[in-house]
Amino acid sequence: MAEFVDRVVLHVKAGDGGHGCASIRREKYKPFGGPDGGNGGRGGDVILEVDANTSTLIDYHHRPHRRAESGKQGMGSNRDGASGADLVLPVPNGTVVKDARTGEVLVDLVGIGTRYVAAQGGRGGLGNAALASPRRKAPHFALLGEPGEERDLILELKTVADVALVGYPNAGKSSLIAAISAARPKIADYPFTTLVPNLGVVTAGDVAYTVADVPGLIPGASQGKGLGHEFLRHVERCSTLVHVLDCATMEPGRDPVSDYEVIEAELAAYGALDDRPRLVVLNKVDVPEARELAELVRPMLEERGLRVFEVSAATREGLRELMFAMAEMVSAARAARPAEEPTRLVIRPPRLGDPGFEVRRVDENTFQVVGEKPERWLRQTDFTNDEAVAYLAERLAKLGVEEALAAAGATEGVDVIIGPLEGGYVFDWHPDVPAGPGRGPRGTDERVS
Repeated sequence: MAEFVDRVVLHVKAGDGGHGCASIRREKYKPFGGPDGGNGGRGGDVILEVDANTSTLIDYHHRPHRRAESGKQGMGSNRDGASGADLVLPVPNGTVVKDARTGEVLVDLVGIGTRYVAAQGGRGGLGNAALASPRRKAPHFALLGEPGEERDLILELKTVADVALVGYPNAGKSSLIAAISAARPKIADYPFTTLVPNLGVVTAGDVAYTVADVPGLIPGASQGKGLGHEFLRHVERCSTLVHVLDCATMEPGRDPVSDYEVIEAELAAYGALDDRPRLVVLNKVDVPEARELAELVRPMLEERGLRVFEVSAATREGLRELMFAMAEMVSAARAARPAEEPTRLVIRPPRLGDPGFEVRRVDENTFQVVGEKPERWLRQTDFTNDEAVAYLAERLAKLGVEEALAAAGATEGVDVIIGPLEGGYVFDWHPDVPAGPGRGPRGTDERVS
């Protein structure tokens, strides 16, 4: 049985930044020539890119964990570490990316070459040569590389096509798309032959358009019965719907009109498809009994304002008229589509007076500091090196963290958490201790559980 994969959970991990190097230049007659440690390389990004040669998500179903290359560590003699290579993951056109934790839609990838950075690589740490200053001429520490971003994503494929063929299983949709295009779907005389959407390109006059053979729908599809949600997802992007009705079915209780009503009820229950123009195909009229039935029900369908075509995929009867009718509807839909406006990137400078962090009082003896800069500086600090810890204290003081804590009512000895309450770093706060080697925040590298 064919494997239907149009939704996967993908775990991505960007590359970690390389650590900076703490090195002192040593030459003959000059044993302490100053710091010469290079910077660490940047970690590679994980990038999703729409690829014309990719039509399925099955690769990520079998290999759901993907990781980019990490940056290399800096070296002495001012040699920077190499940056990690980006990992580019090809995805089909029409892939929707969601956050697996929240379900939020992050991006809708449409258009060959469209890219989305799914996880950003960590920045490399500075070597001691870059940290040298008139006050600290020969630092004996370097900054650590930042860890790369790690995320769980949901990838959902929604077929990008102009026309969707909808109908019951075994209504002849696969035979129809094979007859009007170069697509060669699997065709057999039993329900659910089609387990994945098939795409075909049709040319009618000077109009070229794509047709999607959507797997057969059954009653209850809008509630997920028979993989209904997976099938209906592929109808969303199509601008035109074509009902393919089987006039030769021998199943009790079924006829073309009731089949049409059932499928319409499922489309209405799924939602967001009421505005799509429709036409109806009465299929398999090469069978004498089917032709009689088609002639009987055609007026009933036309009374509903539908354009109806009697066709046979086997003998190609009525296909030319159908192809040009679909081209007409596609052209009208394209003309009504609003023109795409160029994307404008608005760069807003940070607000004046914004300190870049926030101090929150958790309880009487606990304060929390949240902000991009303080949390990033923590990740860069080697807490086994007193000089590195003192450098962190200087950076926090210059940013104004100490003043903000005092203004918030913090007193000596309280716990200060930098970062999230769970997983952040906790320090004993001693504002009167001057920053310097081995001084500054105490309680190194203790995490809040």
